[in-house]
Amino acid sequence: MATDLKHMLSLDAAYQLGEQLAAAGASVHRGRWQAAMGADFEAQGLMHRGRRLAQVMATFLSPDFAQNAPLLVRAMGRPMGLDKQGEPTASGDVPSSFFYLPHSMYIASHGLNHLPEAMHAQHALTQRFTAEFSLRPFLQQHTQTTLAHLALWAQDDNAHVRRAVSEATRPRLPWAARLPDFVRDPTPVLPLLTRLRDDSSAYVRRSVANHLNDIGKDHPELLTGLARQWLDDAPVPATRQSLLRHALRTAIKRCDAQALALFGHGQVSPLQVHSASIRPSTARIGESVTVRCQLHNPTAQAASALADWRVFYVKANGTLSPKVFKGSTLQVEAHSSVAIEKTLSLRQMSTRTHHPGRHRVEIALNGHVHPLGHFDLQP
Repeated sequence: MATDLKHMLSLDAAYQLGEQLAAAGASVHRGRWQAAMGADFEAQGLMHRGRRLAQVMATFLSPDFAQNAPLLVRAMGRPMGLDKQGEPTASGDVPSSFFYLPHSMYIASHGLNHLPEAMHAQHALTQRFTAEFSLRPFLQQHTQTTLAHLALWAQDDNAHVRRAVSEATRPRLPWAARLPDFVRDPTPVLPLLTRLRDDSSAYVRRSVANHLNDIGKDHPELLTGLARQWLDDAPVPATRQSLLRHALRTAIKRCDAQALALFGHGQVSPLQVHSASIRPSTARIGESVTVRCQLHNPTAQAASALADWRVFYVKANGTLSPKVFKGSTLQVEAHSSVAIEKTLSLRQMSTRTHHPGRHRVEIALNGHVHPLGHFDLQP
């Protein structure tokens, strides 16, 4: 069973926070710290716990943030590292990285009028947790100055710091308020992403890809134009091609012709769809159905296509909502056929709630849609 997120910032972790601040020079007494946390601390969710502890920190620290920022950094444990795959590893000094959620909230709420000190503290913070959330108020209120700091961070030796440059400026960062200025016009951030596009860390490059995917939701032509520029450079590293394929995933799923053309799938495929079947044709929530078809090549030479499955799920209000399942690039020899299939789980999931009704299924070949049929879902 998944652990409730609130346990990532436990009661013991809250006590440890007070002890670390005291060891760094803050006037923290455990009894008063515990009283300030409130008797209902354990009843709160993760974000409420974070905010509560940020408020407690403020009551025990000096009103002068510029004085507190170095103390915060001294109180922090060891930075995270990166494993052989370039993924973050915990330092072991704290129960979880969410231990630093109160630090993030404290800096965001108290450091806005002390930009140099706040940026220094966030430089340390993002090596232990993340500064992607606490940086966003600075980007909104001190846009140009914060971007100038991030331009320096983009050249930092630490991959966690470089990743923060991309994550903090994402216009549609999950769990965070949007950045309306960058939603309307993301061009001020593009030089930072260009600097990071060939980063040595896959952890950083994945953030750049997710950032570009965000941009493409509001500015699809800007994204495909930028991708074309990045692919026109010679030679193009394989890592950049992979980054752009991930960045254009949403565009490709919605059959954007320009995005498909960038990866050689802009032409109509000669492959024909034959012998489509959906079994069973009627299923119950919790079961599964299997979709099959054959792709036939009627031509005298080998032909290929990027094949994606599209399922139109019934929503609670009875309307249909498409979900694209990535397939693969298939090659079919001359005058030959290949059979492909996809099993669809109809179990209730945290990311998708199934509702009774008729579900339509299609396959897209190089972005061109071919109906396959439907299945009826019962309670």
